Amino acid sequence: MTEHDKGNSNYSRRDALRMMAIGGVAGLIAPNLLGKPAFAQTPPANPTGRIVVGLSQEPTSFNPLMVHNEVDEGVYFSIFDALFRIDPQGVIQPNLAVEVPSQENGGISQDGLAWRIRLRDDVRWHDGEPFTAEDVKYTLELIVNPDFRAWRTLGHALLRDITVVSPTEITWRMEEPFAPYMSFLTETFMVPKHILEKEADPNEAAFNQAPIGTGAFKWGQRIAGDHIELVANPDYFGDGPYIEQLVFKYIPDRTVLYTQFQSGDIDLVGLAYIAPDKYAEASALPDRTVELIPAPQFEFILLNMERPQFKELAVREALYAAMDRKMIIDAIYYGVAGLTETFMPQQSFYYNPDLPVQEFNLDRARKLLDDAGWVPGADGIRAKDGVRLAFANTTTAGDHLREQLQQFLQQTFAEIGVEMTISNLPPAVLWGDFWTYSRFDSAIAGTTYLVASDPDVTLRFHSKAIPSQTGGRGSNNSQYSNPEIDALLEEGARTFDPEKRREIYFKVQEIIRRDLPLLPLYARTLVYGRKAGIEGFVANTNTRTESWHAAGWYWA
Repeated sequence: MTEHDKGNSNYSRRDALRMMAIGGVAGLIAPNLLGKPAFAQTPPANPTGRIVVGLSQEPTSFNPLMVHNEVDEGVYFSIFDALFRIDPQGVIQPNLAVEVPSQENGGISQDGLAWRIRLRDDVRWHDGEPFTAEDVKYTLELIVNPDFRAWRTLGHALLRDITVVSPTEITWRMEEPFAPYMSFLTETFMVPKHILEKEADPNEAAFNQAPIGTGAFKWGQRIAGDHIELVANPDYFGDGPYIEQLVFKYIPDRTVLYTQFQSGDIDLVGLAYIAPDKYAEASALPDRTVELIPAPQFEFILLNMERPQFKELAVREALYAAMDRKMIIDAIYYGVAGLTETFMPQQSFYYNPDLPVQEFNLDRARKLLDDAGWVPGADGIRAKDGVRLAFANTTTAGDHLREQLQQFLQQTFAEIGVEMTISNLPPAVLWGDFWTYSRFDSAIAGTTYLVASDPDVTLRFHSKAIPSQTGGRGSNNSQYSNPEIDALLEEGARTFDPEKRREIYFKVQEIIRRDLPLLPLYARTLVYGRKAGIEGFVANTNTRTESWHAAGWYWA
């Protein structure tokens, strides 16, 4: 993609976001999610062949309402459906619903409190039972059941008086206006009432290991530690699926993941995609399609704000000043990344371009620590009030680029009197309770903070979204707390006007940049790779998975 192309893409997406925010796409009625793929080839009349997706982490959570990681979502998008989905242009489209409700079409009241959703009448669960409004009601109520280990309750907890009007219509009232809720519903996959209501404990249901959805693919089998097989759902209500089998293969070492793409053992590289240092080589492979996709994800160092080492702003500022990010991008990531000062994607309508730009300056870093009273000890490591300026840094074991990054930072931090030890863990361990309940000192991670393309980041920064204080609900793993941020996030969630929301989230970004509960490393550019014969593949950076629409894939 050229710079000119990027500019055009960014403009159209911002325009789409503006339309979505003001209800410009509301009332859009579609019989299928995206219609037939716009490609020269014609998909087969019946499913044929299989596609193997290589993943660097293993999907392990198969109830889409429970706590999970982004790697699980490729499975969810294939097995389940939501009321709505978001397309690559950032526009919300109907999925299980027949239209996107809005204030303009009467689906949402003018005060934003009363909602009416009309549903398709031709959808069946994989076991043949019909999908109805009862399933929607059950799903929305299960999410807020205090005994259920829900992934996300924000927004859902505001629903009152959920009423099944008919099998194809459901209404509810919001306790207060919540502008991001439509985006949240694009990632709220419906689950079957007739199966889960029989379970004494939905947290331990057999369904959670062999799910039944309404999606284009059915559950096949899982070989733990190796792969997951999904099979075509011939009764799917939408277009596709066009392949008989969709396989997610688990390859924890990114070098091996790339090698299997080279050899043809995998057909498409999924999370965490092709490593940037392999981009040039991968681009020259015969019969492969390799492309750079600007992504909404960013890479960052998350600091546990409850650790005494990080409570002082001067320490966080010094660490940030000691990070030679340009060298990191050029030397470790081969220039396949971009600098950023914020969690907001640069292609977003809500991106603040006027934040202070970090400058790599070791002298400034040392002065910040000197002025704050952090004094070097006999071993060269600074200390203050009995606290050594030493901490562990954790990331996914086997990610060779992140490991190189850690070694680089470790050496640089030592130059300013800071001791960083490296303590990496397997992904399944790191992203479990260790991450959820903030048991780390610091961690290198990469994700998108947005839900679909909505700018709300309440889950990430509000003081009431700290999992260690809420029993696992929320994603404020840094344990960051700032009353000003809380107030702004609450105001942003009540505001529907996109220009007013833009002002609010510009301010949120300013404060987060000032407080530095996380240290931005770079904005990701993803290296997507697939065999040249795969048709129907479209990247969608408004989701967290390459497999958001595997129903449309087929072999030419």
